[in-house]
Amino acid sequence: MMLRRGFILFLPRLVGLLVVACCSMSIVYMLACTPKGDNQQLALPRVHSPTVKDGYEAILQEREEQHRTYIISLKKQIAQLKAELQGRSEQLKNVQNQYPDPLDIQLDHSKPEKAQANLLAFLRSQVDKAEVHSGVKLSTEYAAVPFESFTLQKVYQLETGLTRHPEEKPVRKDKRDELIEVIELAVGSLNKPDGVSKAKPRVYTASDFVEGIYRTEKNKGTLYELTFKGDAKHQFKKIVLFRPFGPVMKVKNENVNMADTLINVIVPLAKRASKFRQFMQNFREMGIQQDGRIHLTVVYFGKEQMNEVKSILENTSKSANFKNFTFIQLNEEFSRGKGLDVGARFWKGNNVVLFFCDVDIYFTAEFLNSCRLNTQPGKKVFYPVLFSQYNPSIIYGHHDSIPSLEQQLIIKKETGFWRDFGFGMTCQYRSDFINIGGFDLDIKGWGGEDVHLYRKYLHSNLMVIRTPVRGLFHLWHEKQCLDELTPEQYKMCMQSKAMNEASHGQLGMLVFKQEIETHLHRQKLSSKKT
Repeated sequence: MMLRRGFILFLPRLVGLLVVACCSMSIVYMLACTPKGDNQQLALPRVHSPTVKDGYEAILQEREEQHRTYIISLKKQIAQLKAELQGRSEQLKNVQNQYPDPLDIQLDHSKPEKAQANLLAFLRSQVDKAEVHSGVKLSTEYAAVPFESFTLQKVYQLETGLTRHPEEKPVRKDKRDELIEVIELAVGSLNKPDGVSKAKPRVYTASDFVEGIYRTEKNKGTLYELTFKGDAKHQFKKIVLFRPFGPVMKVKNENVNMADTLINVIVPLAKRASKFRQFMQNFREMGIQQDGRIHLTVVYFGKEQMNEVKSILENTSKSANFKNFTFIQLNEEFSRGKGLDVGARFWKGNNVVLFFCDVDIYFTAEFLNSCRLNTQPGKKVFYPVLFSQYNPSIIYGHHDSIPSLEQQLIIKKETGFWRDFGFGMTCQYRSDFINIGGFDLDIKGWGGEDVHLYRKYLHSNLMVIRTPVRGLFHLWHEKQCLDELTPEQYKMCMQSKAMNEASHGQLGMLVFKQEIETHLHRQKLSSKKT
């Protein structure tokens, strides 16, 4: 009874607690599900507010106004960005008009005035960019572009190579014409009336020219400064001229497929079996294994060491599975021109690239591609300038041992020189060689035939590509100066031998070897005393 009475008394309280809990949960639910504005929570419809439907319509209308305001703000920002972009575009256009892009300058015949204006603007910009009016900051002393000087008769040049001289008359017609044109323009400028002075002007001639200096910045132009005699003893007239380089223009864009282009390497030979063995090692690695599109023609003079040479060739053929070779034997006195001519005419296949080579030459697979890319039947022949190796015994004399041949083939002034006086290594299509008339077969022995062929190509309509190449080397070998030579010939032979032995500095070390050793000996004694 007591429990029942207590339960009856507790029941109203429990019901009241449940009602309060349900009301609280309803309030929390409504608060959580009410839509919110951007900055504040939207109010719920209350008892004294409009109906629930009207309240939510008001909320939606308020949200729509907020979205409309936000869209207007975004449109304003987009408009500002467009205005800024247009301003930047105008600035860029003005700069391009002032300094036009070389690739954009085209000779549009439909608008000649615009094309001419663009070209003139570009040429003026070349003067502004070049080191004409003021100097520019350079990183090192080697970055300076040196001038060369000239007079009416001579040019004094720094880059002489081996065939040019520090002082010489310009041999190349383009250089002569260039300097003559510059002097004539300067004289014409001096004689042009200035419109100010009423006195009778002095007439200048080329004989008033004292000296000039010029230099070329490869991507800008050539600067000339010419000095003429003035009106009095210590007065001079100076004229500064600038030949601006025009814009770079695209001439051709083509795909070149050399996959099926065969090279026939022709080597004339007499004796020298050991050198031929070394040559075949290079030929096997670079020509057979790496390149693979190659044929070898050996034209052998006489019979001495012939069997040894044939054995080397046959062994290479078997070990490398190489069948693309021809061996021609001639029973006559050695003639390099005759050997190359016979080898070229012996070929009976399709038109082929001929590479005239010697056994003391080392080439790379990259050079073979250069040989292909720089020849074109009826249009181009290739005359590479090879790198000639100095005597390894002198270069590496202070080392414990001479490095391997591959390690010696480094293009540096201490290891060799560009053989710019040699024209024996050349690539051309067989058709061009035949059409030009081949070699002069009256030339016997070694030398002279290469220059004669080179001149034939120069006198033809073919383009001669002459450039140093990094993958073609002349290996050093001892040069013999025979006793049968005249004193003058012997002297020239010894000078040539010295040129091939070592660099100027290395030969100097040999000349002063005794003096150097004496100095080192004194230094050693001095250190012992202390």
